[in-house]
Amino acid sequence: MNFDPYKFIELIASFLAVTVVLTLHEFSHAFVAYKCGDPTPKWAKRLSLNPLRHFDIVGLICFTLVGFGWAKPVPIDPNNFKKYRTGLGLTACAGVVMNYLCAFLFAPLFLVVVNYGRSMPEFFFYFFYYLTQLLFAYSLSFCVFNLLPFYPLDGFRIVEATSKRHGKVYQFLRKYGYYILLFLIIESFICNIFVEFGQGYGNYTMVTWMDNLNILGWFMKFGTNILGWPINALWGLIPW
Repeated sequence: MNFDPYKFIELIASFLAVTVVLTLHEFSHAFVAYKCGDPTPKWAKRLSLNPLRHFDIVGLICFTLVGFGWAKPVPIDPNNFKKYRTGLGLTACAGVVMNYLCAFLFAPLFLVVVNYGRSMPEFFFYFFYYLTQLLFAYSLSFCVFNLLPFYPLDGFRIVEATSKRHGKVYQFLRKYGYYILLFLIIESFICNIFVEFGQGYGNYTMVTWMDNLNILGWFMKFGTNILGWPINALWGLIPW
């Protein structure tokens, strides 16, 4: 098997992009919770930009290789918040807001590399092209993914902060959300395998069917298109 340096560059760029995106996401949770009056993240040493404080090694590998993953949840004690619901809501929103802001800032970096980076050596250009592209794409997709209202994602925490805990919707999501999320991830993974198989053998009927059956994939495409449009539209106004 021949060594492909470009595949190696892609893997390294993907790993670095995941590291940045996950670290900023978890740090934002810790920072906002601390500012809302809860010292628990600081005691747990999560009020840090050190990636090692936030990594879940299995989640990191999954994110790098298949595009879905997770980090260690930031421990919080909502009872410490100065205002319970406000603190819980702001802490829950912090991660997705941080990811969206990062997507907004990483987009022009990608455009700079695309338009002005070709004078660099080929390997360096390919690395920075892929890195900045993934920083933008991962930030946006992680933002959309975490908006799903299933436990233990941020979307569920937002529901938790804005609803009564004894409500039927909350109880359903709290009890079954994890299993629904797990099903969606596995179903999406299987669909992607069949899509690759269909593309490899030129069976585009299979590709179309599997794309249509990929519930999580459809939601991710829809969400990233909607949230990505303002970013692309704004930076597209600049004559690069």
